[in-house]
Amino acid sequence: MDFNSFLSWEILATFAGVAACTGLLTQMLKSVTAKLPTQWLSYIIAVVLLVITTAATGGWIQPWTVWALVPLNAALVSLASNGAYQAIVRTKKGG
Repeated sequence: MDFNSFLSWEILATFAGVAACTGLLTQMLKSVTAKLPTQWLSYIIAVVLLVITTAATGGWIQPWTVWALVPLNAALVSLASNGAYQAIVRTKKGG
């Protein structure tokens, strides 16, 4: 792994990569969008990241089944990043 390119398309195309990036972007943007619930913000970010990553790694000429899975995968990514954040908060509080 080349540490000069920490966030590449190959890393972002993995579940762990997109979940980590979704979590980071959600925490950075949640104060900007205070009226929008954090879980919805996380889902929107996951959809955008997955659409961009799918287009960048396979092009826009993907079968419709690939594009149909993007919203479902975004839900899983959003839940994973929200759960990881809650686990960190719970650990910092000591219980």
